[in-house]
Amino acid sequence: QVQLVESGGGLAQSGGSLKLSCAASGTIRVVVAWGWYRQSPGNERELVARITEDGYKNYAPSAKDRFTISRDIANNTINLQMNDLKPEDTAVYYCNAERMYSGSWWGQGTQVTVSS
Repeated sequence: QVQLVESGGGLAQSGGSLKLSCAASGTIRVVVAWGWYRQSPGNERELVARITEDGYKNYAPSAKDRFTISRDIANNTINLQMNDLKPEDTAVYYCNAERMYSGSWWGQGTQVTVSS
């Protein structure tokens, strides 16, 4: 089992920044990739950014050039630096850990609200 706890959400103004963190614990050695997803009311959960164990990163088009995913291996933390925030970034953000072979774990989510 892997436990994920997100933090860092809150209220930001348009053009502002927030940094989300995800603290991971448990059987981390079975995780092959880490991701940040988001879900806004009435919409499906969508991938924002993902980083693999060997450091490969990919981003949703809406996040590219504004968001940066990183992993602090020493502290078992996955971060998402979000810059130039827009009102359409408002959502609940979830941390995800992909398990080797199949399945994944989710955090409880953290709310991000961007005002115009």
